[in-house]
Amino acid sequence: MRAGAKEPMKRLVIAGLLAGLGLGVPGGCAVNPATGEQMFSVMSPGEEARIGREQHPKLIKAFGGRYDDRALGDYVTAIGRRLVAVSELPGPGFTFTVLNSAKVNAFALPGGYVYITRGIVALANSEAELAGVIAHEIGHITARHAAQRYSQRVAAGLGLTLLGVLTGSGDLVRAAGTGAELYLRSYSRRHELEADTLGIRYLRRAGYDPGAMAGFLANLEAHSILEARLAGNDTARAEGTNLLSTHPRTIERVRKAAQASANIVVKNPIVGRQAYLGRIDGMLFGADPAEGYIRGRLFAHPGLGFRFTVPPGFRLVNTRARVIAHGPGKSVIIFDRAGKPVRGSLVGYLRRVWARGVALQDIEPLTVNGMGAATGRVRLDTRRGPIDARLLAIRYDADKIYRFVFITPAALTRKLAVGLRRTTYSFRRLDVAEARRLRPRRLRIHRVEPGETADGLARRMPFAEFRRQRFEVLNGLSPGAKLTPGRLVKIVSDG
Repeated sequence: MRAGAKEPMKRLVIAGLLAGLGLGVPGGCAVNPATGEQMFSVMSPGEEARIGREQHPKLIKAFGGRYDDRALGDYVTAIGRRLVAVSELPGPGFTFTVLNSAKVNAFALPGGYVYITRGIVALANSEAELAGVIAHEIGHITARHAAQRYSQRVAAGLGLTLLGVLTGSGDLVRAAGTGAELYLRSYSRRHELEADTLGIRYLRRAGYDPGAMAGFLANLEAHSILEARLAGNDTARAEGTNLLSTHPRTIERVRKAAQASANIVVKNPIVGRQAYLGRIDGMLFGADPAEGYIRGRLFAHPGLGFRFTVPPGFRLVNTRARVIAHGPGKSVIIFDRAGKPVRGSLVGYLRRVWARGVALQDIEPLTVNGMGAATGRVRLDTRRGPIDARLLAIRYDADKIYRFVFITPAALTRKLAVGLRRTTYSFRRLDVAEARRLRPRRLRIHRVEPGETADGLARRMPFAEFRRQRFEVLNGLSPGAKLTPGRLVKIVSDG
């Protein structure tokens, strides 16, 4: 049997088995116009479109809504349509959306829905680089990867069920399930590389520099390393690298994308760096102000009217549901709001609601800057050794209770106690003057003047650490690169 014939044969065997038992599925095998390969699918193009329509508004809501910049949205849509026009599915059936998220991400839903975050818009340094991101997502859609992944799961699930019926062995089904999951995940890994190949094809056809994809992926790798360092890990990358990762390491994709584009010649390719930077000048950078502000060790939320600080050595991360601070030795501070109004005493709330069933010790009422509060602690045994957790509930007003959980390895509890106690009493109402001084961070485009250096421009950005590396990653620069007068660069400023 030829290498490569195994998987199509496996799909045909599964389809035949289902049909023979009266469990035939729609779709079957067809040649994919984008990849030229036979694909097994139980999801029709009409079903893909329906799924996309249903999930589209839910996904927008989950990622903070659309970014409120119509001109940028129209620009991204124009790039997307130019690429779609040279794909195997030309036509008006695609929707392109810029999401109001600082995360560096892009993805697609079946049925022609493509999403990029403003975080990835900020990281790109030219129209060609952003076009490479969009082309990759279009590749997922034209190759019908969502349909293939779904069909593989359906086939694997039904196949395992039949295996259990025929053998009467639930243990065998569970054991085979691990292999099926591995197969599905590795298949997704291949999809990523296939989408890169298709994306480079669309870049070339549309007249863009096909090497822009490799350039952006290299910068994405640098961004991943920076994120890991900011999280306190100098060696690991933010992206998963184990065998079961659904995406290949960025560096592998860089190599393959560079190889794929090396011999492609495009006459007068579109790069569009200067025009692109002009488009994103003034764009919101980082967290949306509606979600609060992180300023060093300070978290402040003008809309909700409070602020607090975390101890030195802790790094704040803001999510939609909670604020998390990571500290020494895997110590963590978690801050959120109670889901429902709390009546009665906060001591009772700790015992009977929040920590119900937990043997809290040293429960006591407190007053925090004029607000009623209660705290208690518990020691827990974990695989990493004993940890201490202190719970703190603060009544902000009649309807709102804010909560802290301070988690420390038992060996560090005493050392960190003073700093965490200061965090407790740093929580207070935010006054009007403080709220007015907080301004959102924005991208600004700067033309390098003679004598200006990367270090000097990096020092102008409002960050406390890794400023030089942040500047280099933001601008796609190699470490230690020198700046040329007249070059346009991105910097971040408050307001």
